Amino acid sequence: MPIPLLFIGAAAATGVFGVGKTLKAGIDNSTAKDINRTANRMIEDAKEELERARTACGVSLEKLGEQKLFILDKSINTFVASYEKLKNVDFQGSKGLEEINKIRMDKKMFSELKEMGSFAASFMGGALAGGVGGAMAAFGAYGAATSFAAASTGTAIASLSGAAATNATLAFFGGGSLAAGGLGVAGGTAVLGGLVAGPALLVMGLITGAKASANLDNAYANRAKAKEICEQLEAGAVQCNAIRRRTYMFYHLLTRLDSYFLPLIFRMEDIIEKEGTDYSEYTSDSKKVVSSAVSVAVTIKAVLDTAILTEDGNLTAESESVAQDIHTSLNERDDNQVG
Repeated sequence: MPIPLLFIGAAAATGVFGVGKTLKAGIDNSTAKDINRTANRMIEDAKEELERARTACGVSLEKLGEQKLFILDKSINTFVASYEKLKNVDFQGSKGLEEINKIRMDKKMFSELKEMGSFAASFMGGALAGGVGGAMAAFGAYGAATSFAAASTGTAIASLSGAAATNATLAFFGGGSLAAGGLGVAGGTAVLGGLVAGPALLVMGLITGAKASANLDNAYANRAKAKEICEQLEAGAVQCNAIRRRTYMFYHLLTRLDSYFLPLIFRMEDIIEKEGTDYSEYTSDSKKVVSSAVSVAVTIKAVLDTAILTEDGNLTAESESVAQDIHTSLNERDDNQVG
């Protein structure tokens, strides 16, 4: 083979290799871009789902807070006003009334109910204007003892219990800083059960000047990281949904209890009007009405005192057991009435 042709063949082969390498680099870069776009989209979708779950959860907590305040302001305050009129109340001395022996309405419990009712009336009347949305979420999430212990008429929302004022979960649900009418961290930074909600996007575009093969490797690494982030976001959404379900369980439980409570209160008021205020002189049926009203009041207080969330934003085991026990008790009560 003549020497000139040998060089020509070598040059051609080198050119083909160069074209092939350039083509592969283009394919790698295109693939890397697609992987990064997909990874970013995965995170955006997961963030949107978490935001939907977070919003629904926040609404449910606020609704429960509103329900707690409404029952305290209306039913509990009406009950307290009537019950305070009674004299010589002694449930233990009553005979033939099985449920009376289970009642434990001592002075401390009655005093707490009265204070909570007074606080609710002040709040509902506008004496504690400001920060309402975040406060409602706090009242929904935490037990009455936690939410109201440090509160009195005129107390600023910021002065309510430390847990309610500083908890990052409620900053998440309540929507921002105290000054903005929410609770906790300005900007609504969210921490739910130790999971950072809504992390910054870690999946970025191609690094300028990087080699195509490095870009592709980075894209694969980005995708793996994106899956990690999505798992965290999905876990946050699952937690939000679990809190929302527990919250609605308490909401419906309180609504059901109140539907039993109000008629008993009205009957108790009628008894006081007709038979006076000396409980010891009441008929057995009248005593049973009073005892039943007290029993429901005690049960409502148990629900109000039970926190749904811990201070770090996790569901409490107590809230599940209390809800189940009361739900079972009410079902048995209804079955006995039907029978």
